[in-house]
Amino acid sequence: MLLLTALGATLVLTAAGRTWAEGIAPGSVGGRIAISASGSKLTGLPTGTALVAMAAAVAVFAVRGRARMLVGLLMALAGIGAVAGALIGRTETAGLHDLAAGQLGLASAHAEQITRTGWPWVALAGGLLLVVAGLLTLRFGRNWPAMGARYEAPTRRRPAGPVGGSPADLWKALDRGEDPTG
Repeated sequence: MLLLTALGATLVLTAAGRTWAEGIAPGSVGGRIAISASGSKLTGLPTGTALVAMAAAVAVFAVRGRARMLVGLLMALAGIGAVAGALIGRTETAGLHDLAAGQLGLASAHAEQITRTGWPWVALAGGLLLVVAGLLTLRFGRNWPAMGARYEAPTRRRPAGPVGGSPADLWKALDRGEDPTG
């Protein structure tokens, strides 16, 4: 699960930073400007969901029981979001038109001759890996080890015993995290 999450998130984040669409914006006096947009400019969904999935992967080992199942569900949903973002970015043209308008300074400018790269498919593959990691957590997560009890807040304190006793008793109290001096 952890390896799938790391690989999936890396694919999504790498792809989101690469060029997904290119086009040409015709200028007002016949000039043309080349326009290109990265995945993160077309849609922020893959980047955000990949970060959520990475955080969920860390949280899986900090929780147990139903909380772990909720984290697995969150990870699967983040993967679905990354897949949806890749599909949206694959067909998105409004972001490219906005870039053309910004570069030309004309509100009515738009990009023409739009071509697509393969990076949305890489993000889609990464999103699918995140979905699989979340489903693995949902299916097998109950049996995975969790952090030890020493990382949890104490629920109750035992009353401190009297000062004294054998030196071995004092060391055992220290090992349990108690203050043997009261």
